Amino acid sequence: MSARKLLLTAVLLLVLWGGVSWWRHRPLHPPPGVLAPDAPEQVDLDDGAKLQRGDVTLTTRAHFDITARVLSRKDYSRGADAELIPEDLALGWGRMSDSAVLAKIEITQSDRFYYWQVKAFPIPRREIETSSANMHMIPADDDVKRELEQVRQGQLVHIEGFLVDASRADGWHWNTSLTRDDTGAGACELVYVERVDISAP
Repeated sequence: MSARKLLLTAVLLLVLWGGVSWWRHRPLHPPPGVLAPDAPEQVDLDDGAKLQRGDVTLTTRAHFDITARVLSRKDYSRGADAELIPEDLALGWGRMSDSAVLAKIEITQSDRFYYWQVKAFPIPRREIETSSANMHMIPADDDVKRELEQVRQGQLVHIEGFLVDASRADGWHWNTSLTRDDTGAGACELVYVERVDISAP
């Protein structure tokens, strides 16, 4: 086979792979209405357990239980963090799970952050900030990882696990947020996911 045919075949395979990936993760568009009325439930822990993931130590800070709408998802396959945290989910609850509100908010994810923009606020700014968050997903095992890989924008997810701090012996550390009231750098939750349930709205 000539080099040109090999190149064409490779391009076609990439296009096909991209199409399949898009189809698997294509967004859902549920009708207006609040899908996840309740804020996440969190029980802080006085003495956290230690969990080992390769050279990373995870310290549990709080038990965490959330039912929320998936506003966006971002997968990571490169970089030092990707093996530990292969996926981020931007999640919304309360009126941030309502399609009528979300239709007026542009949402994106990049470089482990979640961004939103509006032309006019459909709900107060502070409500957007405290009823949505970018969360870093750390799957507890391969089964949970496979479940997380199926998550699509617009779906309703129920996630149970722990908020954790991550550290390495060389001094590297990444601490979880323990409140939904913060914004900016350090405001994301590191979620050690023991269970995930997905449902179409």
